[in-house]
Amino acid sequence: MPGRAAPAPTAPAPPPPTSGVRGGFDGYALVGTALALRGTPYRNGGTDPKSGFDCSGFTQYVFAQYGIALPRDVHDQFQKGKSIKPQDVAPGDLIFFATTEKGPSHVGIAVGSDEFVHAPSSTGVVRVERLGSSYWAPRFVGAKRVN
Repeated sequence: MPGRAAPAPTAPAPPPPTSGVRGGFDGYALVGTALALRGTPYRNGGTDPKSGFDCSGFTQYVFAQYGIALPRDVHDQFQKGKSIKPQDVAPGDLIFFATTEKGPSHVGIAVGSDEFVHAPSSTGVVRVERLGSSYWAPRFVGAKRVN
């Protein structure tokens, strides 16, 4: 209509924040999935929440929920992804420990704030622990970012 000004163009919306979002998946969402499995029983060779998990079955299952295929074995999972310095570990990174032999023999998922979630055989259920604890800190062998 004559006499009416055209509406002013609007600026495009800013992109959503990317903290925690890496390579197509959200590390915080992945951690949320892992934390929801707390209390699931440990089972040697276990790969699902109904029958239980061992450590690598747990990480394999959680990552699969985000379309990321991990190998079944801890040693093979350690070969995947990019090595991360301890100070650069972010939620969703894999954390590896030497518990039963030299080199990686246990794996968990970084939560943040010096915590990780894993399926330890010692207590029998998926749980959260501190990386800096007197048990885990000396056994730390590396961290990997898989995405």
